[in-house]
Amino acid sequence: MPRGKKKQRVANTQEIGFEEKIWQAANKMRGHIDASEYKNVVLGLIFLKYISDRFDQRHTELMEEGEDFEEDRDEYEADGIFWVPRDARWEMVAAAAHTPEVGKTIDNAMRRIEAENDSLKGILPKNFARQELDKRMLGDVVDLFTNVRIAGDKNTQDVLGRTYEYCLAKFAEQEGKNAGEFYTPTCIVRTLVEIVQPYHGRVYDPCCGSGGMFVQSAKFVEHHAGKISDISVFGQESNPTTWKMAKMNLAIRGIEADLGAHSADTFFDDLHRDKRFDFVMANPPFNDSDWGGDRLRDDPRWDYGVPPVGNANFAWLQHMVHHLNDRGRMGMVLANGSLSSQQSGEGDIRVNLVRDDVVEGIIALPDKLFYSTGIPVCLWIIDKAKKHRMTEAGKVLFVDARELGTMVSRRLRELKDDDIAKISGAFDAFRKGELEEEKGFSTAVILDEVAKQDYILTPGRYVGIADVEEDEEPFDDKMKRLTGELAKCFEESNRLQDEIRRNLEAIGYGM
Repeated sequence: MPRGKKKQRVANTQEIGFEEKIWQAANKMRGHIDASEYKNVVLGLIFLKYISDRFDQRHTELMEEGEDFEEDRDEYEADGIFWVPRDARWEMVAAAAHTPEVGKTIDNAMRRIEAENDSLKGILPKNFARQELDKRMLGDVVDLFTNVRIAGDKNTQDVLGRTYEYCLAKFAEQEGKNAGEFYTPTCIVRTLVEIVQPYHGRVYDPCCGSGGMFVQSAKFVEHHAGKISDISVFGQESNPTTWKMAKMNLAIRGIEADLGAHSADTFFDDLHRDKRFDFVMANPPFNDSDWGGDRLRDDPRWDYGVPPVGNANFAWLQHMVHHLNDRGRMGMVLANGSLSSQQSGEGDIRVNLVRDDVVEGIIALPDKLFYSTGIPVCLWIIDKAKKHRMTEAGKVLFVDARELGTMVSRRLRELKDDDIAKISGAFDAFRKGELEEEKGFSTAVILDEVAKQDYILTPGRYVGIADVEEDEEPFDDKMKRLTGELAKCFEESNRLQDEIRRNLEAIGYGM
């Protein structure tokens, strides 16, 4: 086969099918082990293949240079590449794919890599040898990975990175209500990132899940001709399994992140206590009632009021505001109740935030965006420097995006590129002083008007109702058309009733 045609076939495979193939293979395991377990199997293999391929790329380059540096650890670490010992490289795993020892081989590779890389200690899954994991299926998954390589060309898509993200989304779909612990839908994360605009500086997520906010921030920077190194990433996660997942996800993306030395509860063990950040983004647990607020009544983070013991919404919000520097900007997902609740001091906290002129905007999102819940949520955008900009000072931008999005399944909606652009575009225009208010969608409101609404921040109160397009069909024609359609419906209803009666009579139950 000519070289050019071979390359084209590989490129097409990367574009259309590899993620789905991996997912199909993972799904075969679902009947044999718990969802959380096969999630770790697949994501662990993606990580192992990634770092092995990265190592092999550099190894080949050093071999071609002919300086005998191909086994010099420093040559790899200088490029941010993990050191992979000989007995842990993918070729060893591939060779064992269809042997009873495949699980043991993978576990040994994970242990050897951890032993050689301090930042990975205790992170990688090492339970591939267990009896309940079908070794034939595991070998099939290994084969799929063996037949694809990450690209050496920076302009080529990162197949394994995309696969990791794809599988996270699919696992979230499968796990339903538990998905929120590790996954925020990409369209919501992208919306936050496009609004917050973390071009450069320190980025923080206090409940980072699998690290989606950081991945999208890096993509945003690269899309705007920057480098990943333009941002410094800091995060925290309380679930130890999810924390490990985040570490692997970020490593695959080449994102260096300080997620602390261990998983930890953000409220009671703030791993970044003394740090302040340029950008903060998060999707904290909705309406968490068991967050230990009774033991934190005098916490210094509550600058705008003590949050209620029975709901962590305003505790999360204030924690994030507390960690902003003087010119910092943040975006967070919250339940809609945060916009209007007056219970247990929540209304007072909201009043104080608005009066301090740090609330830049509120976005009402459509329902069915989450795998874990169908309830509609909102985005809070906070900007510490807003009060110093003439275009925004003394105003709040309200965006009602409830009519946006496209149903991609019976129970899931997604914000498409145009939707995200429309929402973020409203903020861009607001910041430039060029906002053209759109009835039913967006408006900028002075703080006095917000006060007249008792500081309730529901966008629908402010944006009004969109103008309905005038119907040009004459009334008489419309009524004739509608009554004709109604008559047909009645005819079909009568026909179905007659059919039901006949069927009932046939079995001895006449009406």
